[in-house]
Amino acid sequence: GFLPLQGHVVRNWKVRWFVLLQDKLLYYKIEGGKKEPSPKGRILLDGCTITCPCLEYENRPLLIKLKTKTNTDYFLECCSREERDSWALDITGAIHAGHPVQVQELHRMKNSFKLLENISLHNIVERMYDSSTGIKLTRNLDQGNRYKETFTGSALVDWLISNSFAVSRFEAVTLASMLMDENFIRPVGVRSTEATRSSDPSEKFLDDSTALYMFAESSKKNTSSKEEVHFNISELSGTIVKQGFLVKQGHKRKNWKVRKFVLRADPAFLHYYDPTKEDNKPVGGFSLRGCLVSALEDNGVPAGVKGNVQGNLFKIITKNDIDYYIQASSKAERVQWIEAIKPLT
Repeated sequence: GFLPLQGHVVRNWKVRWFVLLQDKLLYYKIEGGKKEPSPKGRILLDGCTITCPCLEYENRPLLIKLKTKTNTDYFLECCSREERDSWALDITGAIHAGHPVQVQELHRMKNSFKLLENISLHNIVERMYDSSTGIKLTRNLDQGNRYKETFTGSALVDWLISNSFAVSRFEAVTLASMLMDENFIRPVGVRSTEATRSSDPSEKFLDDSTALYMFAESSKKNTSSKEEVHFNISELSGTIVKQGFLVKQGHKRKNWKVRKFVLRADPAFLHYYDPTKEDNKPVGGFSLRGCLVSALEDNGVPAGVKGNVQGNLFKIITKNDIDYYIQASSKAERVQWIEAIKPLT
């Protein structure tokens, strides 16, 4: 699949097509909408160590770090927490494939539950407040309301694991629930607030990138009403239905670029981002109301499509008659995107 990779000489980010083999991770360039036949590089997994979650870059919270036995660092970025954890699990399995005892130990740790002895919630909160190594506070939107100095549920879980307060996500969720019960943090926004009403204690805190929380002592007067939020901001406040890397044809130069697509509902919008940029702002997007979406046949290049493309194309026509040509990585992924988009049109 597609993942942004940080360069070693120039520290910029380039999207590459990754293929995981039993003993190595290959990555390829995409030119003109097609994968080049020879790999651009390879990461040897023998003796490799993996760090996930990796929080070394503030603006890129979904990183995986691989350190080879020659001490070369590779940073890979994923689209979502679920995708990151899936890649990390598969890579970890490949690293330890020749060591079945280590694989069993990893699964035991993943499924076990044992909090650190004599753990101090006050110490955790003190570390969370640290300006350099603490949890990063950001502005977030929820149901059209804007909240300052918040963090998401999944960001807190990542931070707790990264700082060795928990081994598994289950442990981290339990710790976060304890922080909430002791009134160190509190939920803000609809999703996290509704979860606190659950009768199941394990579901009161959400390990989710759309559930918002803040320090309990933070000012409660930190929201702005829907009427005060600009339309361009409100369209980004919808619930994320699906996200992933796809290849899109440009409107002017007709060249093909890998973009991170985010599909939202209520309101229904499809936005796309340049994954090589640091600002995490969409470079384009459109309302899905009145759109038509359909798969394009793979036998031949349809009219309007330039370049020697891989295939797995689909087309979206907006209500203003603007055509978007998009490539998925497989037929199955194309079907998934079309099925996710159709109900929102």
